[in-house]
Amino acid sequence: MTPSPATSIATPTRSRLKAQAPTTGFVDGAWWPASRDLAAELPELLAALADRPGRIERVTYNLTEWEAAGSRLKIDGQVVRLEGFRSQHPDTVTVTGQGWQRLTLFVVPPETGPAAANDAMTTASQRGNGDTVEELVALSRAR
Repeated sequence: MTPSPATSIATPTRSRLKAQAPTTGFVDGAWWPASRDLAAELPELLAALADRPGRIERVTYNLTEWEAAGSRLKIDGQVVRLEGFRSQHPDTVTVTGQGWQRLTLFVVPPETGPAAANDAMTTASQRGNGDTVEELVALSRAR
């Protein structure tokens, strides 16, 4: 039996990308993980990015913002390298696919409320948006 719309629980979209176009701005979209457990959160994100940037080979992140994640993650039979850096902006992750195609995503903090997260993800994913990561952080804390 299919639940009626009144009993369905709406799951908010957790990632958004700019439309494929010439690169603009500091990020290619945004991601709102539910926790700081990178190994638990990545499978859903990488599934959402299946069409871009091709077969995903590597994810880089800031070491200080995530729980220990190991150096490799197996998702659907495919190994993805995980590389943490202290020098990477703490509010971004970078996903690299075949041929070094990269997507840099603004990470909306998991504790952000739904309205502020939606605003930040919508802004970060707008075509032509040039907001800095710091401006997006401020937006995610606005509500």
